[in-house]
Amino acid sequence: MENVIAKMLEDFEQGRMTRRQLIKNLSCAAAVAAGGAPLARAASGAAPTKMRAVAVNHISYQVSDYGKTRDFYADLLGMRVVGDTGSQCFLILGDSDTFLIPRNAPPGSPTPRIDHIAYTIADWDKNAVKAELERHGLKPEPDTENSFHVRDPNGFDLQISGKEMKATS
Repeated sequence: MENVIAKMLEDFEQGRMTRRQLIKNLSCAAAVAAGGAPLARAASGAAPTKMRAVAVNHISYQVSDYGKTRDFYADLLGMRVVGDTGSQCFLILGDSDTFLIPRNAPPGSPTPRIDHIAYTIADWDKNAVKAELERHGLKPEPDTENSFHVRDPNGFDLQISGKEMKATS
């Protein structure tokens, strides 16, 4: 965690991050360090979860022209392009398992928009994760052997995945 915070401060000092971005990122880091969602659930009186998010797996980004988006992020930030299908691709962030999926939005959809975010959780067990999601009153929809989609309290599409969910080449 110390390395992450040091990197954020360095980015701020070098002008690569605004003060607002720094505060937002430090707040997120503090929430993660404190246990995030389980603390919020415990404060609300609900039983704490048995799942623990350990990373952002991917962000699904609907755009009007995925190719322009692909080229922009690959050129500007050095993201590695894999699995390009002609309508979407995976952009790998550095040496991590986190990736961005720019994809052409369906006709008539508003763009640009983030249509879902996937979080990787520790200790993936498909049946146990499904049971835990259902225990929280959610209706898990399987996406892959290593992920489910659910709706957060605002109706946003949230994907919960295991560490084995990776960008495909």
